[in-house]
Amino acid sequence: MKRRKAAKRMRIVFLLHNAYAIGGTVRTTLNLASTLADRHKVTIVSMSRHRDVPRFDVDPRITLVPLVDTREGSADLADPLHAEPATDFPSSDKRYKKYNRLTDLRVRDYLANSDADVVIGTRPGVNVYVSRFAPPRALRIGQEHLSHDAHSKRLRAVLAEEYGRLDAVVTTTKADAKVYRKRMPLPGVRVTSVPNIVPAPKGVAPSTGDAKVIAAAGRLVPGKRFDLLIEAFSAVAAKEPEWRLRIYGGGAQKEKLQSLIDGLGLTGRAQLMGPRTPIEAEFAQSSLVVSASDAESFGMTLVEAMRCGVPVISTDCPLGPAEIITQGVNGRLVPVGDARALSEAMLDLIADESARREMGRAALESAHRYDAEPIVARYEGLFRELRAVRRRARIEEWKRRVRRVLLPQAHPVAKPEDSAP
Repeated sequence: MKRRKAAKRMRIVFLLHNAYAIGGTVRTTLNLASTLADRHKVTIVSMSRHRDVPRFDVDPRITLVPLVDTREGSADLADPLHAEPATDFPSSDKRYKKYNRLTDLRVRDYLANSDADVVIGTRPGVNVYVSRFAPPRALRIGQEHLSHDAHSKRLRAVLAEEYGRLDAVVTTTKADAKVYRKRMPLPGVRVTSVPNIVPAPKGVAPSTGDAKVIAAAGRLVPGKRFDLLIEAFSAVAAKEPEWRLRIYGGGAQKEKLQSLIDGLGLTGRAQLMGPRTPIEAEFAQSSLVVSASDAESFGMTLVEAMRCGVPVISTDCPLGPAEIITQGVNGRLVPVGDARALSEAMLDLIADESARREMGRAALESAHRYDAEPIVARYEGLFRELRAVRRRARIEEWKRRVRRVLLPQAHPVAKPEDSAP
């Protein structure tokens, strides 16, 4: 294998909404930061802290810096600035109410005193902080873990102005990067895509494909369309009564989905299992993993399932699944919102055990695309490219300044006596 050139050691700072919480962005940021810490000094700055210990394990090589303490009894909660609305964090960001003037000032102060070489934001409003306050010498990068079309029109208008001061915008899919380049032109800003790192699960053996279990995972919210999945499974259950559906996750739709399960006569056969972390141990006990989402910015659960040797079935929704699933090889793609197509895909793979097992093996192999090393190499390559752009810009600016100084000397203005006869 060709050895990669060692990267120059840098100081890299991530700005994260809440490093102490559970969430896909938290997990993927920790994965990336941990691998970067092999060669760089990495700090994660958490905008807030609501508990003593982070939900996810944090690599001890990473410095974790909470800015605003929201734990009960903290001095920050008594600070008058905590009660004032944020003015730097955009009000059009969905998490605006979680921010305040104290957060604004703490971020500004931290970045003003930072010696970072690279500052990376991880959600739209936080990227605005990066745009406004990151030190001039640092590369300014905004990650988009959602998607262009997931943002409101009002927020997109703010981002179109603020993102112009970034060096790069990084999406998780090629499709979303293409949308940004088309709908939000950012002259001089590199818009590119780098997928999330999804590491191989530790201590979890691949699925044997024997369990008569279909699994799904995600927040119980309308966009994940668990109602559609339950409806599709009712047709599966009618023909394959031994198979079970297990849905992992929590959210506002729990009671509504349970009522749907009971109303369709699926009680005990379709189960809401609650949140699980890590989820891979549950996926490894299944033979199929299904996503019925209307939209996905990436498709983390699909890759996590593939890491466990489980074939996946997903709606062909924007933007991630089609970049993860190779149709008929490591899984199946079906039209968005089509319960019948979803149930038929499940029934096909239930009936064809040989195809199911072969897809599981292909899924396990293709999941290596999301190994840490190649993805970190892409980030380090991006850092080098952006530094080179900065150097070229400085050289061009120096040349312009030299021309402005020398031009009057090269073409002196004629004095009146010089033209006298």
